This record gives sequence, structure tokens and C-alpha cells, in this order.
Amino acid sequence: MLDLSPAVVARLEAHLELLRRWQRRLNLVGASTLRDPWRRHVLDSAQLCALLPPATKVLVDLGSGAGFPGLVLAILGVPEVHLIEADRRKAAFLREAARVCGCQGVVVHARRIEELAPFAADVVTARALAPLERLLALARPFFGPHTRGLFPKGRGVEAELTAARRRWKMAVRIEPSLSAPEGRILVIEGMAGVEPVA
Repeated sequence: MLDLSPAVVARLEAHLELLRRWQRRLNLVGASTLRDPWRRHVLDSAQLCALLPPATKVLVDLGSGAGFPGLVLAILGVPEVHLIEADRRKAAFLREAARVCGCQGVVVHARRIEELAPFAADVVTARALAPLERLLALARPFFGPHTRGLFPKGRGVEAELTAARRRWKMAVRIEPSLSAPEGRILVIEGMAGVEPVA
């Protein structure tokens, strides 16, 4: 489905192998997902490539955990990827995974999202981090005039959108997920300079 080169597949396999080893002592992902990691994690992350704006250079991944989707997108060619992960053990995993996978443009920030000095990215991603209303508040400091948010969500996406629209103005597109029939990907733009509305 992804048409990956052998070199890229090898780097993704190295990421998954490291994940399996670290998972024994650090809960990085749900244990059941490791029975099908290529669909549950790699495809779920890699499908965002088709939704990246042309010439994407800087991507911010909030609550990166095991590196999905941020590290996968770095392996697939995004030049500069910032992985933000407050858990220092998970941040150590991300640094080691970036090294093992040869991702030179990855920067790991071992701190809370709210503590990081704001900067505009081309793309902001987050997977399974928070309900959309809260997620937009966390993502907003990294939104510039042309930033795109890519947020994979599950079957409750419509309820999350309804709640978020009470507080935020935004342009939203909903794309189907390739990795799960009930999954959706929210493509969000137009948040720069927008104040929450009562």
C-alpha cells in the first residue's frame, strides 16, 4: 500500500525491533498492537504523508510516545521533525530510535508541550494524545498562517468536532484512515491568530 524502498523498509523494521525490545520494560504502546505493528503503527503513521503540504520542511509531533507518527514521517523524508515527549524514558527511546534509524533531522524535546517556546511549523501531528478541544489548545502555539494539523482519530471524531467547534474556529476536512475502518484523519487549517470563541 505504501510502495516503500527496501532501504526505508529496513529503517522502519529497525524502529519496530527497538520498540519490541524497549516495550519489555517500558510501556510505549498497547501490547496487543505489537501483534500487527505494520498496520497499527507504521501504516497508521505513514498514511499521513499523502496529506502533507507540498515542500513540508518542519513538522511538530505532540506527545510522541513511541514515535508514531513523527518518527515514521522522519524516516519517510520529512527533513526536520520535532518530537515532544514529557516522559524522559520515552524521550530516551526516541533519541535512540532516531539514532538507529539514521534520522539526522529529528530533535527530541523531553518536556511538557506547554513548556516549549512556540515556533511555527508546516505541520503539527498528534496521535491518541487528547480530545480535539484540548489538542487544539496544545497545538496552537505551533500554528502559523499556513500550518496544517493532521490528527488521526477514532469513531468518536464527530462528537470531538462538535465539542471543539464551541471553542475554536477552524477549517476542517475529514479523510478516511487506511489502517482502520472506523478511523478518520482530521486535516485542520486556519487556526493562526484565532481566539477561542465563547
